Amino acid sequence: MARSSPGSRVGPTPGTQARPVGAPTPHPDTVQMVTLPSGVVVPSAGWVVAENQLPGTIDWVMSATSRIYGYCDRVSAVRGDVVTVFVDPPPLPYRIELYRMGYYGGLGGRLVWRSDALAGGPRQPPPTVAPGTNMVECHWRRTMRIAIEDSWPPGAYLLKLTGADNGMTAGYIPLCVRDDQSTAAFAIMHSVTTWQAYNAYGGRSLYVGPGTVRVGEAGTANRSRVVSFDRPYDQRGWGAPDFTGNEFPLIFLAESLGLDVTYITDVDLHAVPGRLARHRCLFSLGHDEYWSTAMRDGAAKALAQGVNLAFLGANAVYRHIRLEPSPLGVDRHQVCYKSDLAKEDPLWGTDPAEVTANWPDGPVPRPEQELVGSQYADVDAKADMVVADAGAWIFSGTGLANGQHLARVVQGEYDTYEPALSGPSNVTILARSPVANRGRGRVSDMTYYTVSGGGGVLASGSAMFVCRLSDAPRIDPNIVFPAIPGVTPVLWRIMENVFALFGAGPASSTQPSVANWRQFA
Repeated sequence: MARSSPGSRVGPTPGTQARPVGAPTPHPDTVQMVTLPSGVVVPSAGWVVAENQLPGTIDWVMSATSRIYGYCDRVSAVRGDVVTVFVDPPPLPYRIELYRMGYYGGLGGRLVWRSDALAGGPRQPPPTVAPGTNMVECHWRRTMRIAIEDSWPPGAYLLKLTGADNGMTAGYIPLCVRDDQSTAAFAIMHSVTTWQAYNAYGGRSLYVGPGTVRVGEAGTANRSRVVSFDRPYDQRGWGAPDFTGNEFPLIFLAESLGLDVTYITDVDLHAVPGRLARHRCLFSLGHDEYWSTAMRDGAAKALAQGVNLAFLGANAVYRHIRLEPSPLGVDRHQVCYKSDLAKEDPLWGTDPAEVTANWPDGPVPRPEQELVGSQYADVDAKADMVVADAGAWIFSGTGLANGQHLARVVQGEYDTYEPALSGPSNVTILARSPVANRGRGRVSDMTYYTVSGGGGVLASGSAMFVCRLSDAPRIDPNIVFPAIPGVTPVLWRIMENVFALFGAGPASSTQPSVANWRQFA
């Protein structure tokens, strides 16, 4: 794919540290129901259509051999906010560029702002490690402040840090631009708490510490019990890499269709759980593992009020967290002792409902199936998705039949409906996929249920579902997993059906779920 450069329309502006790029974005507020070529009717927003007609570029893609690390003082901002950026500068000059991620004719991003050249060095001080919790935190000098312009629409953004060596030194900082007044049909949520849980910048995460052989050895005594957003992502799979693989394919598809969308992070859901009542559907994407009580209760309340929930990954709502303030702001320390170290949690014995054990374990057990409709089963799946109820609404127009396989859609973490656990009993199993590589009798379930008078809940049951929405040649083969011939178009049609049902209002009023799980028990 040829690289289009926006550099020709970015001229020097003496005396400024930062400048917007290109003409202001139009923001038509028209929202209407439109019919897609497939015949599916979905809610579309004029501003999303207009935004994605602006010139795009793939210059957002990073192929560096060495990294520049940085972080912001917030995970999301609204227009008019001023975001403080902290960068550990390389020895050579560098720039900061801001890209809004979307469709843009298949190029995936639009350059909205670029800094002047910034001098390299001196390095920032090393991070600190808090005794007792092993929390890694940076206390860096401020690099610059960026005002969020009125012309920058809501969306998923990447700050790209690029060295003056033809991009061989670079880095990313994800940023969400919110619209707190939005009543868009679809709210797409970034799983920043999960990114931070796995983030091992400074040598520790909620999984690993010095000497840990691999992620997953959760019992290691030297891992963190608290992680801080006041540090960069380590760029080895979390932050921007998880965004591009596990979230961006859904955003790319949604904006290519001009859907009526807005964007939040899970930290924003924690801060204002009632915001969900303004929308018709919440999309939780590929890996959304870490939830606070406020997040979970807010989603459950919204569901009862008629908001639909789509868990497009797996292993969602599995770890219980608390959020506390850091020196840079509220909700920037993420507390999670997990079940193996739960008795170390200061709230053990005083506030058991807020102890950060895994949600299914307790000391006050609340299995995620009560909300999601299925339960985390295992990891490292390598399986096809197998259709179980081809007549269900989600498979309309796909031509799929019962027993038909969608190659390699079930990968990594996977979920299963567990009848013995608490949760909805009116669950429709849409796909039941044997996961033979994890042992006899293991299955991944795609599930759907509705709440009487409320919304519907879809759970894909596979951590790789969103990734499989990507058509790699249309984005970039270095960013996403390779496409599988014949699978992606079917998954796109499945998602069109989801957009149509969940964008129209409470799913219980038009597609109440019918329990079929007993035939698979």
